[in-house]
Amino acid sequence: MKKLISWNVNGLRACVGKGFMNYFHQADADAFCIQESKLQEGQIHLDMPGYHQYWNYAKKKGYSGTAIFTKEEPESVAYGIGIEEHDQEGRVITLEFPGYYLITCYTPNSQDGLARLSYRMEWEDAFCRYLKKLEETKPVIFCGDLNVAHQEIDLKNPKTNRKNAGFTDEEREKFTALLDAGFIDTFRHFYPDQENIYSWWSYRFGARTKNAGWRIDYFCVSRALEPKLADAKIHTEVMGSDHCPVELLLQD
Repeated sequence: MKKLISWNVNGLRACVGKGFMNYFHQADADAFCIQESKLQEGQIHLDMPGYHQYWNYAKKKGYSGTAIFTKEEPESVAYGIGIEEHDQEGRVITLEFPGYYLITCYTPNSQDGLARLSYRMEWEDAFCRYLKKLEETKPVIFCGDLNVAHQEIDLKNPKTNRKNAGFTDEEREKFTALLDAGFIDTFRHFYPDQENIYSWWSYRFGARTKNAGWRIDYFCVSRALEPKLADAKIHTEVMGSDHCPVELLLQD
C-alpha cells in the first residue's frame, strides 16, 4: 500500500514550531507534499533521513512555495507548468514515478473582492492543459490546496459564501470541468455524501472550534488509477496550520 499525504502548512517555519516534524515522522508517508511553505532557499533545514526533498520557491519572499518529500527517488522532476507567467510563485512540482506522475499544487487564491479571479481562470485552464499533456504519457495524481470548495456539501456556510473567493460559480465550474476532463476527486469517490468534514478553517471567529470550515484540499487522480484507489482521508485532528493534512491510499 502506498500512502500519500498533502498539507498546506501556511508557513513551514511556523508549522515546524507547532509539531510538523512529529506528524511527519508519525505519518511515515511514501510521499509528503506541502503547500504555502513561505520560504526561500536556505531558510530551513529539515532532517528527513530516507527522504528525497524537492522544493519550489516563489520569487516574492515569504509567499506561496511548495515541496515534496519522497522515499522513492523519482525518474524526473519538473518545477512549474512551463509557462513563465504562471511559474513565478513556486506553485507546482511534478515528480515522475514508474506508474504515475505526482504533482503538488497550490492554486492561486482569487483574493478579497475577487481581485485575482480573472488570473485564476487563466491558471485553471493552463493547469488542466498541463495535466492532460502529462496524462498522454502516464496517469496523474495531483494534490494540494486547490482553493475551491466544489459543492455546497464542501463548506459550512454555502449560502453566505456564494460570491466569495473559493466558492464563486466560476471557480466551482472550473473544478467541475477538471473532473469532466477525466479526473476523480478521491475523497468524494469514497464518501459522496459525507458532511461536516473540512480541511481549512479561518483563524477568525473561532471557526475551527465551531467546525465552520471548507474542504479545499484534495487528492485527484486520472480515471485510469481508479482500480488502485484504496481510501482517502482528511485528518481534521492534526493541528499546526489553518489547514489539516489530507491523505490518499493506493494499492501497489
